[in-house]
Amino acid sequence: MNDKALFELADLLPLLPHRAPFLFVDRVIKLEPQKSIVAERLLRPEEPHFGGHFPGRPIMPGVLIAEALAQTSGLLIGLSEMAAAAAPPEKPRAFFLAVTNIKFTHPAVPGDTLVLRATMDRNFGALFRFNVETTAGRNLIASGSLTLAMVEG
Repeated sequence: MNDKALFELADLLPLLPHRAPFLFVDRVIKLEPQKSIVAERLLRPEEPHFGGHFPGRPIMPGVLIAEALAQTSGLLIGLSEMAAAAAPPEKPRAFFLAVTNIKFTHPAVPGDTLVLRATMDRNFGALFRFNVETTAGRNLIASGSLTLAMVEG
């Protein structure tokens, strides 16, 4: 984690419904409102999923990598709304709806820093599709697209 953070974890908590141990974004390092975001997540060896996935060769489950990418995408929506309104929304409104085609190409292991990227592809009313990818160092971990849904109330 070398780049200077634009938003630290405390800034992000009002925008996400998640909390530990299901919070998979540590900070945001780049943001183009309504366009793209880059976030980071340090994979800590003591995280509970590493104990059972897999003993002796811990790797982050793919579904959790997809969740980290969905959280990053949700932050793009929330931070874009915040930039437009100059205040955070009252509560998180974006929820993970669908994985379109995420492919996993390299394992993510304890000690890796995931660099999570999401680019807004298009929206259909309350549905938002994102092109996403995550890397760790020079390794592409996963890439594809996913959809979030905005909910009211």
